[in-house]
Amino acid sequence: MPEIICTTVYQFPELSDAAKEKARNWYRDLGPYDEWWDAVYEDFERVCALLGIRLKTTPVRLMGGGTRAKPCIWFSGFWSQGDGACFEGYWSHAKGAAARIRDYAPTDATLHGIADRLQAIQRRNFYQLAAEASHRGRHYHEYTMSVDITRDSATWQPPTEDAEEVVTEALRDLARWLYRQLEAEYDHLTSDEAIEEGIIVNAYTFTEGGRRFG
Repeated sequence: MPEIICTTVYQFPELSDAAKEKARNWYRDLGPYDEWWDAVYEDFERVCALLGIRLKTTPVRLMGGGTRAKPCIWFSGFWSQGDGACFEGYWSHAKGAAARIRDYAPTDATLHGIADRLQAIQRRNFYQLAAEASHRGRHYHEYTMSVDITRDSATWQPPTEDAEEVVTEALRDLARWLYRQLEAEYDHLTSDEAIEEGIIVNAYTFTEGGRRFG
């Protein structure tokens, strides 16, 4: 014979502190929504453009059968020693990059420093430097990026001796900066405040002990 069982359910604010913690853990285990990093990637693409970096792209198949160009940006995180971020792209001189970065991110000293170093090394090479950043290996962090430097000199002058090191470290610092932005976004999305907001917005209900129900 079928039975009808009545269960009292609660909205999140009605739960005890212990039950709230259980409810938060349930929602946190679901993980952030798919492609939660999109906003960080969009910001990074803008920063790259200001610095004179044209990101490489790769085609991605869409559900409708077409394709779209996806920037070559990768990361792994955030719990292992080898975690990090990297990218592939082409860098060349961008006039006024240091000033434009300051307009875009006026309080970000890391980006200011990267832009200043890239501008300074271009100046020492008469603004003739170009570089290609490529990813190598199975892992994703700044040291999986190789950087090749060239100089477009009419008199066949080679890059200055410090050019390769300066540009490589600046681009790797940019990858480190990207990883910190991704980590901060993930921490925000999995914080108690964001978790509670998600639970309340979705009107999830729970048993008295904090178990998801309904």
